[in-house]
Amino acid sequence: MDLTIHSSFLPHDDPEAALAFYRDTLGFEVRNDVGFKGLRWITVGPAGRPGTSIVLMPPGADPGVTDDECRTITEMMAKGTYAGILLATPDLDDTFDRVQASGAEVVQEPTEQPYGVRDCAFRDPAGNLVRIQELR
Repeated sequence: MDLTIHSSFLPHDDPEAALAFYRDTLGFEVRNDVGFKGLRWITVGPAGRPGTSIVLMPPGADPGVTDDECRTITEMMAKGTYAGILLATPDLDDTFDRVQASGAEVVQEPTEQPYGVRDCAFRDPAGNLVRIQELR
């Protein structure tokens, strides 16, 4: 079997704030920006790597999600406990400095973890945890 990760989904509650973070702060390119019935799905990804994307989607956009579930998702997003993603960079210190300078909420400064990686963590504007690991 030959599988790759093509897209991951993260919720957003403010498309402009999501764009500012993922496009302007992290430097991802916008691949798609689709509106439907007042909602907006934005696909971003690293430049030059078209096979890997993050789809920023409205919480509860799935037609199977009930109103109660949507409220729960929104509450968990606000607490930062709903979703997250792990990114990687060859220069963690420079990346940390740039993201911190954007005003993003710092969860963890660059740290050597006991399990063998060096990483840091932020919250995106929707509260999603964004961990960034140093490539070795």
